[in-house]
Amino acid sequence: MKLKAALIPMLAAIFAMAPASSAAGQSKSLEQGPRRMELTLERQEGGAWRAVDPGLVFSQGDRVRFRFHTNFDGYLYVMNQATSGNYEILFPREDTGEQNRIEAGKEYVVPAVQGWFRVSGPPGQDVLYWMVTPLALGTQPKYQPLPPPPKPGAVPPRLVPRCDDTIFKARGECVDGSAGAKGVRPEEKLPDNLSGVPGAGSRQLMFIRDKDVSVVASPEPLTAPVIYEFRLAHK
Repeated sequence: MKLKAALIPMLAAIFAMAPASSAAGQSKSLEQGPRRMELTLERQEGGAWRAVDPGLVFSQGDRVRFRFHTNFDGYLYVMNQATSGNYEILFPREDTGEQNRIEAGKEYVVPAVQGWFRVSGPPGQDVLYWMVTPLALGTQPKYQPLPPPPKPGAVPPRLVPRCDDTIFKARGECVDGSAGAKGVRPEEKLPDNLSGVPGAGSRQLMFIRDKDVSVVASPEPLTAPVIYEFRLAHK
């Protein structure tokens, strides 16, 4: 598929969420902690998908996707801030699927099993915002639906991907330690449509690396939306 710019156009075209397996196939790590989310980044290599380091610096044209599962029920929302300055709600929406409920112990592939994200756009880090809520937005009286995304603005400051020399010498891979799953810093300004969600934030989330799996855990049950980001580095 030929893209005009950035990661967004293809995401908007093929993003979906499909259950990939049942609880029987999940890692035992999901049993740990009150609330736990696991996110795995995969790259297509020779027709097969392989889990990669979440900080891997991708090349133009690389095909990637995510695997996501939790040990609790909820609802998933995903937005992307591209290096081009474009910002868009990726899921849920009418043309990408509106069924965004997630169930404990089930694994979901993002996008659908037959789809992928093709990396493109100016070098830097695309910021994918992941929001998980205990109730669907729009459920009364707690949550209101997300407002429309803001109009495209100025191109955000880009972090130039930097290779970790130690990892490069050991494995021959360019890995940027600033990429991957991160909490939203208190001083960081969220996009307008996320900053208005009551109670949303990263709170006291813990971010753990388990080999190539990014683990996001909360020591307490989720009583309000949580937001974290995944920074995807590319040349």
